[in-house]
Amino acid sequence: MNTRVAAILKTLLFTVLVPGFVAGIAPSWVAPGRRAASDALGVAGALILCAGLLVYLRCAWDFAYHGLGTPAPIDPPKVLVSRGLHRFVRNPMYVGVLGVVFGQAVWFHSRNILVYGICLWLAFHLFVLMYEEPVLREKFGESYEEYKRQVPRWLPRAGRKG
Repeated sequence: MNTRVAAILKTLLFTVLVPGFVAGIAPSWVAPGRRAASDALGVAGALILCAGLLVYLRCAWDFAYHGLGTPAPIDPPKVLVSRGLHRFVRNPMYVGVLGVVFGQAVWFHSRNILVYGICLWLAFHLFVLMYEEPVLREKFGESYEEYKRQVPRWLPRAGRKG
């Protein structure tokens, strides 16, 4: 099996197991019996959820297809991925997962999911600071340092052109 196909298949498996759990199953545990709201806020939440899912999927594709790796720390991309949505923020997959979670908080009008999302963001932030950035700095050296100087960690800069 070629490297690209293997990376895509492993990324699919990782996506079901990890983001699928974190953004799909866990919110249902913290807000059992939740009911989708059909008001304007509920619709906005559903749209945020869908946008987050699309962001994650696009970035997972870029990791597998262009980076020849997966989002899993045990099988990361072999090539620094700085294309697609990674041109605007360094961590768009986490942003996508958080979009799915916060979208559910809004869609279901759930404070529990909102608190879960805040805790999840904090965990992501600490993981990025304490593990991912040092590993990427060691693996990719100056090209990663230049990428860090050009691209913000979480929120895109206003007026940034792709």
